[in-house]
Amino acid sequence: MGNGKYNREKVYEYAKKWAYLRNPHYYNYDAIGGDCTNFASQCIFSGYNQMNYNKDNGWYYINANNKSPSWTGVEFLHKFLIHNKGDGPYGEETTIENLETGDVIQLSFDGSKFSHSLVVIQNSIDLDNTLVAAHTFDTFGKKVSDYSFINYRCIHIEIK
Repeated sequence: MGNGKYNREKVYEYAKKWAYLRNPHYYNYDAIGGDCTNFASQCIFSGYNQMNYNKDNGWYYINANNKSPSWTGVEFLHKFLIHNKGDGPYGEETTIENLETGDVIQLSFDGSKFSHSLVVIQNSIDLDNTLVAAHTFDTFGKKVSDYSFINYRCIHIEIK
């Protein structure tokens, strides 16, 4: 059950612990499309500890074969966070200067499809000073501006 507050410090600590490792409680999707959004979901979950088990449009992980598309899919996570009206976290699109630790940045490398999720571990007012953690291309403390991307979007995580 969620605690009513998003604990951004726990998100930071989780990201720091698992950025270069894999938590054995979760399947590693590196070999089948990437683990970035799985890692982002784990980080978000560590900060709130509540899933949404709605089979149609929820956000949950039970095991590798029983999870929501939003747990591991970039576009699905965005859709869940922005449109969630039930249990668990929700988000709103914002600008880089409004991000906080525990928020999410998604990158588009081709300019149309978003395909990589990053977890903010230190926020700032621009891409040069905002630091992130991620899987697939494992990192902790990387500047967003060090990625080669065409477009990005920022999601501020909140709890209802």
